[in-house]
Amino acid sequence: MSSWWCDWAWVGGRQAVAGVLIRAAGGRVTEVTPGVQRPADTTRLPGLTLPAFANAHSHAFHRVLRGRTHGLSDDAGRGGPGHPGGAGRPAAGAGSFWTWREQMYRAAERLDPDSYHRLARAVFAEMVLAGYGVVGEFHYLHHAAGGRPYADPNAMGEALIAAADDAGIRLTLLDTCYLTAGVDGEPLSGVQQRFGDAGAEGWASRVEALAASRSGGAVRVGAAVHSVRAVPPDGIGTVAAWAERHDAPLHVHLSEQPQENADCLAVHGCTPTALLGAQGALGPRTTVVHATHLTADDVGRLARSSARACVTRTTERDLADGAPTLGELVGAGVPLTIGSDSNAIVDPFDEVRGLELDERVRTLARGHLSAPTLLRAGTREGYASLGWSGPREGDGGIGVGDLADFTVISLDSVRMAGWTRPTLLDHTVFAAAAADVTDTIVGGRHVVRDGVHQAIPDTAAELRRSIDAVAAGTGEP
Repeated sequence: MSSWWCDWAWVGGRQAVAGVLIRAAGGRVTEVTPGVQRPADTTRLPGLTLPAFANAHSHAFHRVLRGRTHGLSDDAGRGGPGHPGGAGRPAAGAGSFWTWREQMYRAAERLDPDSYHRLARAVFAEMVLAGYGVVGEFHYLHHAAGGRPYADPNAMGEALIAAADDAGIRLTLLDTCYLTAGVDGEPLSGVQQRFGDAGAEGWASRVEALAASRSGGAVRVGAAVHSVRAVPPDGIGTVAAWAERHDAPLHVHLSEQPQENADCLAVHGCTPTALLGAQGALGPRTTVVHATHLTADDVGRLARSSARACVTRTTERDLADGAPTLGELVGAGVPLTIGSDSNAIVDPFDEVRGLELDERVRTLARGHLSAPTLLRAGTREGYASLGWSGPREGDGGIGVGDLADFTVISLDSVRMAGWTRPTLLDHTVFAAAAADVTDTIVGGRHVVRDGVHQAIPDTAAELRRSIDAVAAGTGEP
């Protein structure tokens, strides 16, 4: 049994409470007792203890692009065809999602199982340092150049699994089906060939072998449809059926760009959300990622299906994707989760407060999502979306039966100066940063202690080495 005594902890409700005793056995919480003196057999957790955050959507290799893709190119302007509101895709050189994607492809070309393992273990360590206890890795970089399978067809997935184990983070490997280059069925070319399988049945066969070798422990294997651009309707149905048979999470990029919606309407006569629903891909195990450009009918479909929405505000801002109508989603009963996506920033506080702050910008009004609601999105709902917890009951604080995964926030930084007991949760959500995380506990094990990753103590150096190795030759600075 492990025991901790927290100066402050969130055990539910609108305020943190002082002097909380937490005991755990077998990696799960067995006791939560607020307002007690510290017993002698406990480890003190100074500051504020929260449930660990869940990173429900990540592409680990995108971390290479941080700092290399954020500015406009010399000949790029604002608006025009490259702007989210414009028509069609931009001309070469314009700053947009589509030109960013070409830079991302160049990074993908450089990876093999060994370099991917080194990069991902450092990226996952950065996540644990930031307070994440689990990551959903949306994994589509499957094969070698030209789509040639490695000797082990799941070598790249195994590299990610080993990296998560090294970093001490739980992993849901969202193995992604990616078959076409456009809604019209355009074949994959160039580096995209590394993403594809021999049809949806080929994807299912490969993932079946991976799932069969991974049961229990700190790894789950889930399924993902990259997007309606990348998987034809019958393939979407195949992936959804596989997820249902295995009671596995099913994630999908949805309506990230207006062009995706326009193409889907032109080819299939319906929105991407309606297409997913028609193929059986919407349900309580489904998480749609981005959900940026939805119709009112789309929102209703998601709500009726009990699906979740993963909103990745730091990436969506960076890529100029636009802002989803979060008030409508929440009002309809669609639970939210968060993700670091492109890993341009790895900071769960920035992600959760971005849900509220960007909705304020969109609506010119304040007070849409409370601090407890935002924390629940960042913790309990994210864990559930990745297959790591059961029902949605409870308001999100640390409780008996939960996984023994915690994040501890220092209250001594300049960002946290001025907190009071009534304001502590609000202060943390709207002012704290990943730099304020002192400890991360996963499965009852101290993975980060006093701000240092216990297995990868110089995470920054590992990140530098692994990023430099991949970035070399991409044509980026």
